Amino acid sequence: MWYQTELKLRPRNRGFHLITRDIEHALDPLPRIHIGLLHIFIQHTSASLTINENADRTVRTDFEQVFNRLVPENEPYYEHTLEGSDDLPAHIKSSLLGPELTIPIRGGQLALGTWQGIYLCEHRDHGGSRTLLLTLQGQTL
Repeated sequence: MWYQTELKLRPRNRGFHLITRDIEHALDPLPRIHIGLLHIFIQHTSASLTINENADRTVRTDFEQVFNRLVPENEPYYEHTLEGSDDLPAHIKSSLLGPELTIPIRGGQLALGTWQGIYLCEHRDHGGSRTLLLTLQGQTL
């Protein structure tokens, strides 16, 4: 069984945002999948996806602080500056984390660990809405 849908996420401020529930709600056939895979692809170059801690909010704020130190804005050697001081750093951060995730499905649920959640990593100050392409593949119950 194959299923594919687009999920349009509301605009969010710069930072790391839990979107696990948004994704689960967009997958109508998920409860019927016995075993399978979910592929998530973000169709943007200045935002990314990752999986990490879902319980303590400070992990997400710490991520933002670390990434801003790793890839600072307004470096004098940046040439791609026409779209704002946050644009090139957003592209670099997006490349570091990547545009896609693959998550196993087991018993009609995402087989994430107890403390794992899916993050939208918004690297722009005002990135706008983001579109995810969700592709579910699996054996039904």
